[in-house]
Amino acid sequence: MTEEDFGPLLRPYTLTRGRTRPTGPEFDLMTIIRTAPSAYGRTAGLAPEHLRILHICQSPASVADLTSDIGLSLNVVRILLGDLREQGLITARPQATVAQLPEERILREVIQGLRAL
Repeated sequence: MTEEDFGPLLRPYTLTRGRTRPTGPEFDLMTIIRTAPSAYGRTAGLAPEHLRILHICQSPASVADLTSDIGLSLNVVRILLGDLREQGLITARPQATVAQLPEERILREVIQGLRAL
């Protein structure tokens, strides 16, 4: 066996420093991630994968989209996100659900008000 035989397995292991779970609460696939305003200027010493996440998340992105964009496994992305959350470099919020959206009646009243202008 050569070193190349271990490449696909070794890379995620080294990215996560052998960890198999993220710190803190787990990230749901639909959790929306955004780079925290306080992150700018505090990126020294971060791995390239952490920096890539911060770059992508300058615009809000779901964990699922982020995983697809980065090309790493979901578990590895969750661990990297845990690292960034622990340092206060990202914000995470659940995706809006139907219960959190305004009622249809309120939206219709807003539309009618705008039309009246």
